Amino acid sequence: MSRRPRIVIIAAGLLVLLPMTAASCDDEPTGIRVGTAAVGAVDEIVEAPGTVTARAAATLTAPAAGTLAELRVEPGDRVDKGDLLAVIDSPELERRRESAARALDQTGDVSVDSGTSEFVAVRKRTDRQATEAFEQAADAADKLADPELKKALKHQIAAAEEQYEAASDAAAAAVRSVQRGVSSLGRAVGALSAAQRLQAEQAYELADAAVEALSLRAPVAGVIQAGGPAQPAAAPDLSALIQSNTANTAATGVDTEISEGGYVSAGTPVLTIVDTSTLGLTADVDETDVLLVEPGIEADVELDAAPGVGYTATVRSTDLLPTTSARGGVSYQIRLDLAKADPAPRPGMSAVVRLKVRQADDAVTVPASAVLSVDGKDTVWTVQDGRFRSVPVTLGVQGEDSVQVVDGVGAGERIVVAGADQVIEGEETP
Repeated sequence: MSRRPRIVIIAAGLLVLLPMTAASCDDEPTGIRVGTAAVGAVDEIVEAPGTVTARAAATLTAPAAGTLAELRVEPGDRVDKGDLLAVIDSPELERRRESAARALDQTGDVSVDSGTSEFVAVRKRTDRQATEAFEQAADAADKLADPELKKALKHQIAAAEEQYEAASDAAAAAVRSVQRGVSSLGRAVGALSAAQRLQAEQAYELADAAVEALSLRAPVAGVIQAGGPAQPAAAPDLSALIQSNTANTAATGVDTEISEGGYVSAGTPVLTIVDTSTLGLTADVDETDVLLVEPGIEADVELDAAPGVGYTATVRSTDLLPTTSARGGVSYQIRLDLAKADPAPRPGMSAVVRLKVRQADDAVTVPASAVLSVDGKDTVWTVQDGRFRSVPVTLGVQGEDSVQVVDGVGAGERIVVAGADQVIEGEETP
């Protein structure tokens, strides 16, 4: 008599236990859990790797070989655009200007005693001198880092070439007229003298401009950094080491900053000015997401260098042309304005950018785990009259944890929020 009640009690315990297991996912990972569609806000996030960028940066290089005669700033100093930062002493350019000055002083009227053949020789010599002066000036201009100064000198060279070409053509025409006997010798002398004088003046002006370029001025406002931007170390050229029969003598731990009085070769980086007044970001967005990114979209930013610190940014623009990764994937670069925050980031720091591409407020939402794809259609399991029923839904904004349901399910409806892949159509709910 005592055994029967014990069996009944055990059976009753099993009957109670099974529904609890089916309805709870806390005790059984594959269990089905029922909840309700709610009303709330949903943010759709696109995540992209990014890099902090400065507003501008300019590296001043030595326009010619020489010595750093003056250095008026120190690393970390803030400077304004146009400030004189350093002066290079270049004996080569100084000698070129002095030579051009002497040539200008010695320029006079052309003296020709042996006929028009000497006119031709004088014109060719003058053309050759002009060509050399233009080439030297162009070479000096190419070594300038200041884009505005380089542009101005290039423009000056082009204008001088055009002006001299007209004078040379006039002299050539005058010589041909003398050879044909239709013009006087005096006209040819005057044309050649004018061409020689113009050539000498232009040679001096261009040489003087090159010397003036030895005074390095800040092309932008910003903070001073010694030398140029740091470059990744290149792998040693083994063949070159074998041919030279020398070891790699690159000094480790030696400061590469050029001090006052130090030697510089043409093109040597002397100073870099970094404008950090406004920081930005560049980020690479996958092609599958880029059409969702528009100017004005806000983003949350996390820096590898400042874990736990929240930064915000706003999309400024998106590139039209793509970039292709080494793995063949296609992405598009976007540019963002980074809001000021402490600690202030530095250009080049790595970041993770989370773009809020779409947002929905007061939306009907369900957990992302509640949505299944059935025959290519988004579907949610609902509870109707105590049984599970599949309902096709139209989704809107899709967040990481929850999604917006535009059509198919209303707020407050009972739905399967976990274990949806375990549900059978028409099965009774536990």
